[in-house]
Amino acid sequence: MAKQIQKEIQRGVESWISLGNRRPHLSIILVGDNPASHTYVRKKIRAASAVGICSEIILKPKDVSQEELLDITDQLNMDPRVSGILVQLPLPDHVDERTVCNGIAPEKDVDGFHIINIGRLCLDQHSLIPATASAVWEIIKRTGIETFGKNVVVAGRSKNVGMPIAMLLHTDGEHERPGGDATVTIAHRYTPKEQLKIHTQLADIIIVAAELTEGRQVFGEAINFFRPHITLSDILLQQLIYLQKTNIIATSF
Repeated sequence: MAKQIQKEIQRGVESWISLGNRRPHLSIILVGDNPASHTYVRKKIRAASAVGICSEIILKPKDVSQEELLDITDQLNMDPRVSGILVQLPLPDHVDERTVCNGIAPEKDVDGFHIINIGRLCLDQHSLIPATASAVWEIIKRTGIETFGKNVVVAGRSKNVGMPIAMLLHTDGEHERPGGDATVTIAHRYTPKEQLKIHTQLADIIIVAAELTEGRQVFGEAINFFRPHITLSDILLQQLIYLQKTNIIATSF
């Protein structure tokens, strides 16, 4: 599936350029020396290159000021050669992530974290959607999993993953940005274990969008209590697994 999507994006990029448009360019702002952040950024650079998108890393020290980061986003917003901007999270504690994310022009907000993009998502309008939520939605659509009228449990309520997944699944399929028409229950770390059992027993689809410890609890409850032929989308496993006999899907960012 990933290779097919990559080919489709490659063709889209080349078609865009053949019409006389500038090659897409991604600017990534990376702050500090967090090993995980550097790994994620390297993967993003490789993914962009694989589909024909130019990219650059703007590396700043961990003591960079919030004002300097906002100056950088302002410059990138005005730069016509820059198509998309991404600020790798997390940022140091002295920097307000929400302020910096909102400093990116909504139309260049690759992560979909700008308040306007989140608002448009909640209103079922076209917007840039956070990547992990978009990936889960794409997997559901491409594997033909039916969501209309289904009961879905989303474990995790983060604004970057759990919330946008829930929004995509529960909204109206007839709206400007079609949704899944599912009945969605959001569980989180304070959902009582007995309630979690009930929700997973009723669920047709389970999506685990949570931290590792919390996610393992939900994963365990789902394995022990799900109904036959349930679909399980678990974004903790760092891979895509399709088990045809049980119709379980596990995926991760």
